[in-house]
Parts: sequence; C-alpha cells; structure tokens
Amino acid sequence: MTWGARGSWSFVLSFRGTRLMAILVVAYAISVSTVLFQTITGNRILTPSIMGFDALYVLLQTVLVFTLGAAATSAIDPRLMFIIEVAAMVGFSLLLFRSLFSGHAQNLHLLVLVGIVLGVLFRSLSGFLQRIINPDDFVVLQDRMFASFNVTDGTLVGVSAALVAVVTVFIWRMRDTFDVVALGRDMAISLGLDYQAATTRILILVAILISVSTALVGPVTFFGLLVANLAYLIIPASRHRYTLPAAVLISVLCLVGGQTVLERLFAFDTALSIIIEFAGGLFFILFLLKGRNR
Repeated sequence: MTWGARGSWSFVLSFRGTRLMAILVVAYAISVSTVLFQTITGNRILTPSIMGFDALYVLLQTVLVFTLGAAATSAIDPRLMFIIEVAAMVGFSLLLFRSLFSGHAQNLHLLVLVGIVLGVLFRSLSGFLQRIINPDDFVVLQDRMFASFNVTDGTLVGVSAALVAVVTVFIWRMRDTFDVVALGRDMAISLGLDYQAATTRILILVAILISVSTALVGPVTFFGLLVANLAYLIIPASRHRYTLPAAVLISVLCLVGGQTVLERLFAFDTALSIIIEFAGGLFFILFLLKGRNR
C-alpha cells in the first residue's frame, strides 16, 4: 500500500486499496472453493476449474470477440460484462448439478466426469473460433485469456466482496458439516447427515466463489491446488476450522507477495498469473509423481 508511494496519498491509497481488495477477494474465493471441492470429491488433486469454469469463461470471451469484434467487446461496460460472466458460470453449474445430482442421480464422480468432458468441449470450440478469428482481435483476446490482478474498478470489487461475504455466512453455518462430509458418503449418512443436500449446497457455494473470482480477474487453474495442498502440509489436522484459514492465509501471502515482487523488482515484465500457473503446474506434476511412487 505504501511502498514507493508518491504524489497524492488519497489517490495512491484508493488506487492500491482497490487492487489489494481484489487480490484478497480472489485469494479467499479460490482457496476456500478448492478446499471444499476437494472435501466433497475426496481427492486432493482436483480443483473446481476441472468442472469447466475456466473453459466456459474463455469460450464466452472468444464468442464475444468473434461476433462483436475486439473494439465493441472492449467498449462493453465492465459491470455488465461481470454480471454476464457470473450469471453464465453459475447458471452452467446449477444446470449441471440439477441434471446430474438430483433425484436418483447422485453420482458425484459422474458429475465431475461430465464437467471434465464439457470443459474439453468448451476448449475445443474456443480453439476453433480462435483459429478463424481476425488476427488483430486475437491479440486483444489473448489478454483476456490470462488472469490479471490489476483491477481498478471499485464497483466490481465491492460487488465481488459482497457476494463472497454472503457465501461466507453460509459456509460459517455449515462449518461443522464439512468435517462430516470429508468422512465419505457412507460414514456421513450413518451419522445422520443428509449427504446429497449437504453436497449440493457445498457445490453451489463453490460454484459461486469460483465464478466471482474468474469473472473478476480471469481464469487461474492451478493456484487453488497449490495453496490447498500447502495448507494440508502445514496443518496436518483434517479439521476444516484449521485448514480453511490456513489455505486463505497462504493464498493471500502468495498473491500479495507475488504482486509486490512483480511490481517492485521486475517492473511488470511478466504477469503474476503466468508465474502462478507455472508453479502450480510443477506442483501438480510432483504431486502426481509422489502419489505414483507410494
């Protein structure tokens, strides 16, 4: 907030404060959604992005630039674009949950598998459109395909923070349920938990968090995997009252520290999201190799 600040303090604090709040909102949303998603799936190498949220975001951006052009897409009000993106991703998740995780269709693994297949479909459609798009428009589209934490629209950050706060209220009320869900379906049902209802609520909360995060800064695939597993290493206890705050704290330290180093030492020579994806991808590969060698 104050490192290297010059000029009017009212402008500096407002400008940097908005960006810092955006980073905190994204750090919280990604870390919490990843931990909860891994809880219900019982798998520590999965992230909510595997359900196709990032691919849907890229497809939406690609379709807009392809149909309207880069200039017209850039002229759309950021607040309207944010609403469209969040509505599209949350609507997609609710439709998916409604179709595959209601009534007698209670197979969570089928839900994840269908999400993966749809993600591949969205990426294929995006790739096809990107190959036939105008080259000048494609340059603009490329900037939208990578996460950027330089958010300066205070309204968007405020709306995102409000949505995350509402979701946090429900998460707080369900805090004891997470530990029961982590025991597995059969054990949770034997303890008297309505497993399907609890899992559906958690999935909806995860979908809202990841949708808000993606619409605010863009897609970040491996970051949640990185911070969640670091939290498991630091906090061996399986209680969510410890792992969730640990994951949030690690996420905040990584994003705020990374952005600070990027700005002050590298002078924006690269994007923080690229570094995060590179480190998260390496961690993902090492995690897979470690599991295979056990």
